[in-house]
Amino acid sequence: MVAAPQLDVPEDLLRFCKKLRKVELHAHLNGSLRASTLSELAVAKGKDEAALKLISRGDKTLAECFSVFALIHEVTTEHDTITRLAREVVEDFAADRVVYLELRTTPKARPDCEMSKQSYTEAVLTGIDQALQAQAAKKDVPPQNRIDARLLLSIDRREGTEAALDTVRLAATLKDRGVVGIDLSGNPELGQWETWVPALDLARSEGLRVTLHAAEVYNATETAKMLEWKPDRLGHMCFLNDELERMFEASSIPVELCISSNVLTESVTAYDVHHFKDLHAAGRPVVLGTDDSGVFNTSLSREYAIAAHSFGLSRLQLMQLADAAVEHTFLSDTARQTLRDRLASGAGQCRRDAEAAQAAAATQ
Repeated sequence: MVAAPQLDVPEDLLRFCKKLRKVELHAHLNGSLRASTLSELAVAKGKDEAALKLISRGDKTLAECFSVFALIHEVTTEHDTITRLAREVVEDFAADRVVYLELRTTPKARPDCEMSKQSYTEAVLTGIDQALQAQAAKKDVPPQNRIDARLLLSIDRREGTEAALDTVRLAATLKDRGVVGIDLSGNPELGQWETWVPALDLARSEGLRVTLHAAEVYNATETAKMLEWKPDRLGHMCFLNDELERMFEASSIPVELCISSNVLTESVTAYDVHHFKDLHAAGRPVVLGTDDSGVFNTSLSREYAIAAHSFGLSRLQLMQLADAAVEHTFLSDTARQTLRDRLASGAGQCRRDAEAAQAAAATQ
């Protein structure tokens, strides 16, 4: 399989998207690492030149993406490293003017590295806290531009029922540390839906919100069961038949869409046929995300620019898309209102730029 080329977007559009305050709700920790950091860790672990070249390449096949994830697993064996990676990922989203981030990761139990699910998660939370504290100390960053972040714990589809329950129980004990939800993800070809239902039911009873990776491959039976379970959000939703389309539309469940990820992994054949177009045009609740910004060499600003360039969205529509994402966060009502206020505060320059661009387009 040959990787699809990345889409070129106009520089002025990308600059506008970089100024826009944004909300990121679909970002995996391990997939969002800096290439420079991953290369440094790979060298320290004695990895060969082929691995280093793969890290630095922008376009990768799906098989090569999985090779990168395997490499990440091999080099992230120490708690201090996990903390550093989480801190850097939050810093990078902050630099892209993401003002609210829900980062997700699968707690790792690795006895050979003296790492438990809890110690791994604590290391991630420490890194997030370090990044937020550093942001708060920066006098040159206005308060409305500072990032806030929460954590979702992921159930890997390779896990059995007990392991999934362990992850949910851990999340429930860490709600006061910023864990707000549970994600189901991993290789979509593996596992059975019924395996994870007890854990997902427990998450709901514990007041944790739930998002599911769904329809990444065609599996009509599983996707129907996921829709019937009614999670708080869904991710991807690339492969649906007519009946599933009807169920999905009737559900009104918000969907996290990762355009570059879907195209580069060939879940979708091209940028301009991505299902974002139809869902957004129909007024369905959609949120743009990066998925794995490091692996796919993207950013949330770039995903917004791709959506605008591919589907003819105006800059005012991009602002509306960013504002709407707030409604689909896993925050409390009070915290969500605070985030709404932050996006509204100081948005005047972006709005003036958007209105000027719209006026210029009307005269052409």
